[in-house]
Amino acid sequence: MMNKLPLPSKIERHRYFGSVDPIIGDKPTSKENMKDLQNKEQDYFFKIEQVGVKNLTYPVLVSSTLAPFEQNSVGNFTLTTGLVREQKGINMSRLPEVLHEFYQEGLRMDFSTLKDLTKRLAEKMKQESSTIHVVFPWFFERKSPVMQLSGLMKADVELEVHYDADEGWTEKVKMTALTTTLCPCSKEISEYSAHNQRGVVTVEVTTAPGETFPHNFKEILLDIMESNASARLHPVLKRPDEKKVTEQAYENPRFVEDLIRLIATDLYLTDWVKSFKIECRNEESIHQHDAYAKMEFQK
Repeated sequence: MMNKLPLPSKIERHRYFGSVDPIIGDKPTSKENMKDLQNKEQDYFFKIEQVGVKNLTYPVLVSSTLAPFEQNSVGNFTLTTGLVREQKGINMSRLPEVLHEFYQEGLRMDFSTLKDLTKRLAEKMKQESSTIHVVFPWFFERKSPVMQLSGLMKADVELEVHYDADEGWTEKVKMTALTTTLCPCSKEISEYSAHNQRGVVTVEVTTAPGETFPHNFKEILLDIMESNASARLHPVLKRPDEKKVTEQAYENPRFVEDLIRLIATDLYLTDWVKSFKIECRNEESIHQHDAYAKMEFQK
């Protein structure tokens, strides 16, 4: 039979470990009577371009022209507004409050929704500008090239919308996806075979003033990154599929320099792209280091 411990009550246990009674103070407890330091107006020397909250995680809805066409994902948000020189601070609790209002209506990751959200933030905070930055994983179905077996792939998407009461909206997209690259030098000098590696590609694009991204911008950018590599990655590969992908990579060798220039060419030829930044990093299979290239271009 288990011996019972002579334990005190829960309140007494808490006191034993340091809990004390609340302090009875004389400061107001109702919101109407509390001082609002953020709204105290005087000269604070500088205006601030962005002030707000980071790492606010919320469920989001993602639409796609690739299956699954509607999916639930998780967005990591940065919500900011400008701050005029004459105001001490912003009421930051209003930022997640506005985000939650949009969540209740369906927080969709498209630029129409984000533009409405930025304008609402600026109005709620009584500021001239606001910015939303959100990062989320986008999943899409891919079939193996021969056996047609399905699985899910992922790309990481970042959307940014900036609102200015006088100038309107500016938009930016950043996407990171994985590819296969096969070394042209290895293919050239070896009697047989060639080493390959996984490539990490990041593309950031902006639109021309007054223009917006097409509804299928994710799919277009993904295809530009993958179609210029040696081969695409696949979630499921059987032996006939593996033979196909391996031979395709051998037929399309790419240095990291080749890959970034080919991607840049497609982005240059895309009408709605105003400027772009590209980073390509090959995780080398025969070195400890990675091969890396980066470029920017403004049309």
